[in-house]
Amino acid sequence: MNSDLNWITDPVASVDSAALKAATNRQACLTKPPGALGQLEQLAIQLASLQAQTCPTLEQVNITVFASDHGVAEAGVSAFPQAVTLEMVKNFSAGGAAINVLARSLDASLEVINVGTVTDHDELPGVLKMRVAAGTSNFQHGPAMDEEHLAKAMAIGKQAVERAVEKGAQLFIGGEMGIGNTTSASAVACLLLDLPAKEIVGPGTGLDDKGVSYKTSLVDAAIKLHHNNKQNPLQVLQGVGGLEIAALTGAYISCAQRGLAALVDGFICSVAALCAVRLNADVSQWLIYSHQSAEPGHQKILAALDARPVLSLGMRLGEGSGAAMAVPILRMACDLHSQMATFEQASVSEKS
Repeated sequence: MNSDLNWITDPVASVDSAALKAATNRQACLTKPPGALGQLEQLAIQLASLQAQTCPTLEQVNITVFASDHGVAEAGVSAFPQAVTLEMVKNFSAGGAAINVLARSLDASLEVINVGTVTDHDELPGVLKMRVAAGTSNFQHGPAMDEEHLAKAMAIGKQAVERAVEKGAQLFIGGEMGIGNTTSASAVACLLLDLPAKEIVGPGTGLDDKGVSYKTSLVDAAIKLHHNNKQNPLQVLQGVGGLEIAALTGAYISCAQRGLAALVDGFICSVAALCAVRLNADVSQWLIYSHQSAEPGHQKILAALDARPVLSLGMRLGEGSGAAMAVPILRMACDLHSQMATFEQASVSEKS
């Protein structure tokens, strides 16, 4: 392993068992039947244990979108041209994308990082230009990236989390943008889960049945080419991953190490989470899953992560948009947990 990646196996922060117990006990005393608020109860308890306080809050939310291009896009695996990646980076900068609207609605901080678009650009407001390379190589012919580029991309994710912690973030959301990245993420997932492409590959940006069939055959070929590395998550990332997927993987690991809860977005972010957990199993304690994507393979990823997503709205946009949509639910879970009266406070008789 590249020495610049030694940090990924460092221990994660401890979950606070005292806060977990106190939050669990508080839930049992609130004026409602036990379990009546369903998953909201467990979300509040989990956040309490991650924030080391009986009553958690989510006032400070950090969203970081990582953008990068993919060499495999030259094979025509997307309904959109590769130029859209940089065009969307400019749209993020101008405040016109879905994630901009959601960040404003949540009063969340938003950071956009160009990890590796094919084309360079002038300085853009709100965009950090940290291009590791001009996109990845086409993994149909060899590795998508070399070890150095992988290490740099993962470090960019780590640094993004460190900035979020310094700003007092209570929740980290990672998002992604990159034409061709559902193909890359599908190949990563197939190798890590030892599944054929047909069980993971979906329409991505809107491919028709013929396009999905072509994309499936391309991912199957990539699995065959890179199958010798399937037991090694780093080599899988290097072989068929994307720079933004690598950055997200580094970010999730860093969140766990720095003691910051991460809200995982849809299909591509969940693949990055799978990589993170395969590299450092204890990272899983610090991850919350926001929604079930419309991408058909996402259910397989969530099952492998033993994840229970908060929402299922048929979304497949990316950008961190599904995670942003889940934040109000998490905030209300925290409010219910902290502001409801207990049976004793309300002079309400408890269950006999």
